[in-house]
Amino acid sequence: MVKSIEAKGDSIEAAVAAALAQLGKERDDVTVEVLEKGKSGFFGIGAQPALVRVSYEHSPADKATEFLEGLLQRFGTPARVECTVDELNEAIKINLVGENMGTVIGRRGDTLDAIQYLTSIVANKNEEKRWHIALDTENYRAKRQAALEKLAANTAQKALRYKRSIALEPMNPHERRIIHAALQDFEGVTTHSVGVEPNRKVIVAPEGGSRPGGYRNGRGGRSRQQ
Repeated sequence: MVKSIEAKGDSIEAAVAAALAQLGKERDDVTVEVLEKGKSGFFGIGAQPALVRVSYEHSPADKATEFLEGLLQRFGTPARVECTVDELNEAIKINLVGENMGTVIGRRGDTLDAIQYLTSIVANKNEEKRWHIALDTENYRAKRQAALEKLAANTAQKALRYKRSIALEPMNPHERRIIHAALQDFEGVTTHSVGVEPNRKVIVAPEGGSRPGGYRNGRGGRSRQQ
């Protein structure tokens, strides 16, 4: 998407400099159209400022950055927004660097996921192709994945030891995929999901076991598939 602003200055160079300062961009990032060359006048009398229109490509990464900076400012948790654009795969990785990022992450990443979803909507608005947005901070995603993979292995071992199906806590689709992937080659167990969003959960069961009926949840209680 191409956007533009107009700026004035005592000269064309000054007007362009004013526009670049407002946009936070370099000269090579923009296209300049001179609307008025301006006049110096006679001893300042009759002087007219130069007027330029500066156009620039407002990329999905730009839109994501502006949205996040404004949102985090309102949260009271300002952060530096670092974007890495992968043109080939149409993906944008965004890392937030700042203090008190625990508030941004939320309980088990719920807030981070919500912000990522909103950022994706903003970044993809009026775009011809769909960009995948991946938002992270303090390496949370990798830490969470490692924790889920460990949970998956421990749960599989319990399922084999007790010869019973075990239900994990409700998870979002991404986290359920991590569990399924972690156990797809784990000998002796199978996984499947039950329930409806947002309470859909993964069941880890001994291979050959029956899916219907009761199962143990992660705290050792009894439950029943719905």
